Amino acid sequence: MKSKFFIALLLLVSTAFAQEKTGKAIPKGHYNTSKFRQMTDLLPTPNQYRTAAGAPGHAYYQNRANYNMSIELIDRQKPQIKGHETITYINNSPDNLDYLWVQLDQNKRAPNSYTDQIKDDGSNVMLRPGKFISQYTNEGYKGGYHITNVSDLKGHKLSYTINHTMMRIDLPRPLKPKERVNFNIDWWYDINNFAEDWGRSGFEHFKDDGNNLYIIAQFYPRMAVYDDVNGWQNLQFIQTGEFALPFGDFKVNITAPADHILDGTGVLTNRKEVLTRQQFQRYLKAKKTFDKPVMIVTEKEARQHEKSFAKTTKTWRFDAKNVRDFAFASSRKFIYDMMAVKLPTKTVMAVSMYPKEAQPLWEKYSTRTVANTLEQYSKHLFDFPYPKAISVNAFRQGMEYPMICWNYGRPNKNGKYSDRTRNGMIKVITHEVGHNWFPMIVNSDERQWMWMDEGLNTFTELLAEQAFEKKLGFKLHSRGLPKQVVPFMKGDQSKMHPIMVNSDLMYNRGMTAYSKPSAGLYMLREVIMGHQLFDKAFKTYANRWKFKHPEPADFFRTMEDASAIDLDWFWRGWFYTTRVNDMGIAKVSKFYVTDKPTQRIKNMAKSYGMKVNDFPPFVSLITEDSPDFKPNMKSKKSLLQRATNLKQFLNENFTKAEIQHLKMPKYFYRVAFEQKGELVMPIVLKITYKDGTTKQIIYPAKIWRFNDKKVSKMIPSQKEIVKMELDPENLTADIDPSNNVWPKTKQKSEFEQLKNKAKF
Repeated sequence: MKSKFFIALLLLVSTAFAQEKTGKAIPKGHYNTSKFRQMTDLLPTPNQYRTAAGAPGHAYYQNRANYNMSIELIDRQKPQIKGHETITYINNSPDNLDYLWVQLDQNKRAPNSYTDQIKDDGSNVMLRPGKFISQYTNEGYKGGYHITNVSDLKGHKLSYTINHTMMRIDLPRPLKPKERVNFNIDWWYDINNFAEDWGRSGFEHFKDDGNNLYIIAQFYPRMAVYDDVNGWQNLQFIQTGEFALPFGDFKVNITAPADHILDGTGVLTNRKEVLTRQQFQRYLKAKKTFDKPVMIVTEKEARQHEKSFAKTTKTWRFDAKNVRDFAFASSRKFIYDMMAVKLPTKTVMAVSMYPKEAQPLWEKYSTRTVANTLEQYSKHLFDFPYPKAISVNAFRQGMEYPMICWNYGRPNKNGKYSDRTRNGMIKVITHEVGHNWFPMIVNSDERQWMWMDEGLNTFTELLAEQAFEKKLGFKLHSRGLPKQVVPFMKGDQSKMHPIMVNSDLMYNRGMTAYSKPSAGLYMLREVIMGHQLFDKAFKTYANRWKFKHPEPADFFRTMEDASAIDLDWFWRGWFYTTRVNDMGIAKVSKFYVTDKPTQRIKNMAKSYGMKVNDFPPFVSLITEDSPDFKPNMKSKKSLLQRATNLKQFLNENFTKAEIQHLKMPKYFYRVAFEQKGELVMPIVLKITYKDGTTKQIIYPAKIWRFNDKKVSKMIPSQKEIVKMELDPENLTADIDPSNNVWPKTKQKSEFEQLKNKAKF
């Protein structure tokens, strides 16, 4: 402690001595704090696995996991899943692996689960009865896996340890690079009632007819990802951060009651066996029908199935290539329709499964929405590589898996539905089908970075819905626009996180992971980059990383690499901070032309030891508040008449014909812009002329590079300007538009606005 004090004293004395000797304080240095500095402090160093261009490197690898499964769906008072799987795990990494990590997502529902332990319960205002019983009593649903066997192919038991939602399997010997290991797992668990506990999967019970509708996912022990960034991605599954999964091939046999209709990930290889002859013929017709859905299982047939409760079973066989997950839906209540969708490189099937309770809404819109999503996402990213995309109706759901997703949206019991219900259903189907691209194919780490799937998907969903609106004839009011995140960004900063935060740590997932990233991409496309450059870069990212595992830096670097636009300022501000944009017009000054020496020019000549006459011919612009301003400068004389030096220059360098074609400005305006927020953004300026015409100018964000609080631009014009407005469509998420208009207008109070709207 004494030595530290002595060093500090020496520094103070030496500083004082230096000041006394020079008579000046020593300037204090500082780090580069420019908002446009490069992101070398935030992005990982490029390497052999991931390049500086944002592409996979020459040594990039990813491990694979293939599954061979036999599943039994038991449809009883206490529904169950029983399963056996053989996993083939392939080590493509350069590392020896002493153990494997397997995800046990159902353990989130186990009694005294880790999720329950870390949850701040607060005051639960509203719980469904089943949830109340299971949460506060010893009765009711008890979830979680029952692992009955972990062994090698010869039946030898393998040592394993379960840590909540993760299971470590200790290998008898290290798994070396390019080697594979095969092992078996047997398990069972009680299926949860997702309508009671808001689960991502489970069953929904229909009291009127006694049937269950099953949407089954996270039902099997699944391999975790091992990669060059995290090693094993074995963060616990606590609900928010979703999944990180390797690609592989699946062969899955599912045994269910014989009167169920079932479909899932992959190709149904025994369709002819599990459907009736008539249903199979309808399927063949659907494969060639591109204009409307074909009913495979009609509502009449579904109503008949509801009454049967078969005691026999039927096995459905699926084969899925190069997918990261598997899910399925099953019920005797399902109506089942399909239509073909023609993409540039192939034909795929749009499919819907729904109970009669979803009619007539789903028959009218679901499969057509799937088809539009397949077309639009393929256009903006890459052609859908799988054979089908299925939309399944389920109570208050919105969840995605490869080739299949669950979606909400049901009319009232009388079949009536509101525009809000209809639009919400279309939007959630578009969103969940869209997840096939992000993250099912462009396979980002959802457990860590929610925005990489939700944000990118919300943005692409917006584009797909804008295209669909033209066919539908009504507005869907898509989310993810810059103006829609303004109320959030104006909110409490203590309850706000940057986009670049772990998925499980977000206060407001809807805004932080969905809307704000989407709004950022919309800004890039509409204001910062333009459609052509953005679309090329976005498509490049998607194609570079399809069937691979991208990280945030790969996205950021690819968007710059493919566009030649430096976007570090944007990523830093919009993704790594919670800063806001509050731009305004501080002042507009009118300028007039003169070639007479002003006092400022005289002072400049004096400072250089020159005479004004020594300067070459010049033209100067001055404002009305300048001491050199003369009232006659407002005269309607032409610019050439007011500036003889300019006239002389033109006569000496241009022909009369050329001079007549010059569009000489008659008016000059200098606009002073201010930034009260901490972000930098492009300046989007709308100009209105006296004749009613308008013009838009966009100044790039780097206009702020030397002063991120104040900048000015001179605007010459042939026509008189009567109004200037910053970003009237709020494409830059300006949180306070009250200072965005010149000349300033009196802002109506919130009460007056409501009063006028309500027409009191």
